[in-house]
Amino acid sequence: MTDRRQFLKDLAVIGAAAVAAPAVMGSTRDELTDEQKAKIAADADNDSFWLVEKNKGLKITGTFLDEISHDIPHQNWGVKEWDMDFQHMKAIGIDTVIMIRSGYRKFITFDSPYLLKKGCYRPSQDLLEMFLTLADKYDMKFYFGLYDSGRYWDTGDMTWEIEDNRYVIDEVWQNYGSRHKSFQGWYISGEISRATKGAIGAFHALGKQCKDVSGGLPTFISPWIDGKKAVMASGGELTRDDAVSVQQHEREWDEIFDGIHDVVDACAFQDGHIDYDELDAFFEVNKRLADKYGMQCWTNAESFDRDMPIRFFPIKFDKLRLKLEAAARAGYDKAITFEFSHFMSPQSAYLQAGHLYDRYRDYFGI
Repeated sequence: MTDRRQFLKDLAVIGAAAVAAPAVMGSTRDELTDEQKAKIAADADNDSFWLVEKNKGLKITGTFLDEISHDIPHQNWGVKEWDMDFQHMKAIGIDTVIMIRSGYRKFITFDSPYLLKKGCYRPSQDLLEMFLTLADKYDMKFYFGLYDSGRYWDTGDMTWEIEDNRYVIDEVWQNYGSRHKSFQGWYISGEISRATKGAIGAFHALGKQCKDVSGGLPTFISPWIDGKKAVMASGGELTRDDAVSVQQHEREWDEIFDGIHDVVDACAFQDGHIDYDELDAFFEVNKRLADKYGMQCWTNAESFDRDMPIRFFPIKFDKLRLKLEAAARAGYDKAITFEFSHFMSPQSAYLQAGHLYDRYRDYFGI
């Protein structure tokens, strides 16, 4: 017995065939070739059931590369898999890749003489060279993410990150930056949400050194909004009551931007810690502050779902759509995501990621 879903598909195929191109006109469904049936069914699936206007969001044109993972599983890819992923990125218009961090605690991405002497483990592959080579190949901009010692997460003091990165920044620019056309900027990887101890001084010191050593290449940060969904990933709660207000968020970030805008060019607030009906209010503040201080206003459109008790799976497409549409309404300059390879890639370990990729392409007509 034909189930309801198959009945609807058959109905869509028959209806589409009735208004099909001249080559199909006059044919019954049984007379259509398999190729024609497949095309009509695909057209029905893609277009017939959409309720919202397509292509109203800000397109994602950048992604983090998370190879020093903290709370998502490692995919253990080599150059073959990464090359294919860059092709998938390119196909949807991604032009910027950002190494989210060059190291976390003792695990690092490249042969750093300084960090190896500090007790870090030598990586089996030079991931930094691999990513830069692929970015060169696919004509993408590469942003280098600084080293994260982990001490900030232990102490709440950002100043710990300055000393190690003084050496890392110099090493990377001398050994990699000057050799690769794709090396186009720096990501100051310390993540904060509010007026954190040492944050302004650390961001300023690191941003200035990055610019000084590289002849002024751009820098950016990606903080999080201290909203209702800003809970510990290792905890059991999905929300909390003591979330920051829009007004307090604006006051605190006005002070932070005032102290760093001369050496930090862009800010990409993570968008997953606030509810969907709060997006417009916070996004409007973020854009106004960025404009005030002459900074680019980006969004870090998280492509993983914070609303589920299992952390972390690819996000429901409509949630991503709502966030990208809010960014477009606010006039944001660029959308990046954390992160394509786990949560949007057709070759991700998560089956749902490939479906998110397909829905994203449907919505933007890619």
